[in-house]
Amino acid sequence: MSENEKEKKANEAETEVAETEKPVKEKKIKETKVIHSLVTFAVLVGVMSVAIIHYEVDPHVPMFIGVVAAACVALYLGYDWKRIEKSMMDGIYRALQSIMILAIIGILIGVWIVAGVVPAMIYYGLKLLSPSIFLLATVLICSITSLATGTSWGTMGTMGLALIGIAAGLGIPAGITAGAVISGAYFGDKMSPLSDTTNLAPAMAGTDVFTHIKFMMQSTLVAYIIALVFFTFMGFHYVSGGQTADLSAVNELSDGLRSTFSINPALLLPPLIVIVAMAFKIPAIPGITLGIIAGAICGIVFQWDSCTFGDIMGCGMGGYVSNTGVAALDDLLTSGGLTNMMSSIALTMIAMMFGGIMEETGQLRVIVEKLMGLVRGPVGLVAMTEITCVLSNATMPEQYISIVVPGRMYAGAYDKMGLHPKTLSNALESAGTVTSALIPWNTCGVFIKATLGIGTLSYLPFAVFNYSMPIICVVMAALGLTLANKDGVSFRKAKKLAKAGN
Repeated sequence: MSENEKEKKANEAETEVAETEKPVKEKKIKETKVIHSLVTFAVLVGVMSVAIIHYEVDPHVPMFIGVVAAACVALYLGYDWKRIEKSMMDGIYRALQSIMILAIIGILIGVWIVAGVVPAMIYYGLKLLSPSIFLLATVLICSITSLATGTSWGTMGTMGLALIGIAAGLGIPAGITAGAVISGAYFGDKMSPLSDTTNLAPAMAGTDVFTHIKFMMQSTLVAYIIALVFFTFMGFHYVSGGQTADLSAVNELSDGLRSTFSINPALLLPPLIVIVAMAFKIPAIPGITLGIIAGAICGIVFQWDSCTFGDIMGCGMGGYVSNTGVAALDDLLTSGGLTNMMSSIALTMIAMMFGGIMEETGQLRVIVEKLMGLVRGPVGLVAMTEITCVLSNATMPEQYISIVVPGRMYAGAYDKMGLHPKTLSNALESAGTVTSALIPWNTCGVFIKATLGIGTLSYLPFAVFNYSMPIICVVMAALGLTLANKDGVSFRKAKKLAKAGN
């Protein structure tokens, strides 16, 4: 080959390399406007409302239709599919820790039930019942049951139903008793690390469940104490010291627990270990795992005739199936297991797919920017978050969605204001979780009406914990107690530290 031919070949090769290295012209992406976001939310709200109210289906597929709507709007704006797909995966990745915790909690519930830990908590809770302090005891019993099981619905459908019957015998109006049942059940649901909403809120906000629970404690206890004082006073008004009640329903539950499980105060040790782990700032996953190990040991020691290592592993996987012979108790205790937690895990993943697209394409940003025009500082942001949660409960009538949508909407706004994610997660649960019971067409309001046979308007004035919780959260935000900076220090404490430093 001649020198000229070699030179020609080299020039051709250089030209080819240069052509391949030319930047590919990207498709022009349109500016995201409020109308684009409104289209996505209109589809989500419409589908969610019809699916839940009319067809009474779970929120998973309606939420996925919302994902499809968000993706279609993203394609219209000019985003390519690879970028949309990546945004969905990025959204799921942000919630992976919470998904892992949900899975481990499923195992924990199954192990704690077969080991007798949950039955022991319920059994000792029932011992609090006394006609002279009936309404106060009702709140406490439902709180303990909901804390032990992580479910307000299960508590209301079992303990709540029995307590409504006892109240009738004492002459206490059903609406007041239902208010006590609901207040206690939602306190437990809100504060229990076994509750799916208690895990969903920090997942949406970007923090962990133990940090979330510890930060909620102060404002939640204030609302809870108000409820306890209210129902103590109401109890004195309706029940005189000499009255007796038919406690056969409660005795049946206690006897069913006694006949199936060996009840011992030492069975309260596993939940105590989890509480201590929270207090010592042990991360959530090892803290919950310690609770599982302690529960398994207690099961083998105290339920040695009915709980083998194989039973513990089986219930950790598939959940516990109760056979006490008491229908209400069997409904409550048939729970737990990794497989039974998959519904909550699936909803979290689908919700984060939706959030990922909405954040990547700016569809959340444009809505929040409009709303933020009405917000004046961190306190206003907390108030706006809670208003959005209540509106979500009314328009997309499902408790989970009232946490998911506002959670992803405002996460960036909290970050920009220098607020810790636990500030957001606290606001989400202080409104999203508890106000669902106050809306007649929400799934929670419908469940309460169907289960307890009492309409929303009858118990609404007496669901003290539920309607005082969002108010107290905002008031305490104004005091700097439910606002935390990026380092996790409350505004009030940070102010004191700053003064001390000067």
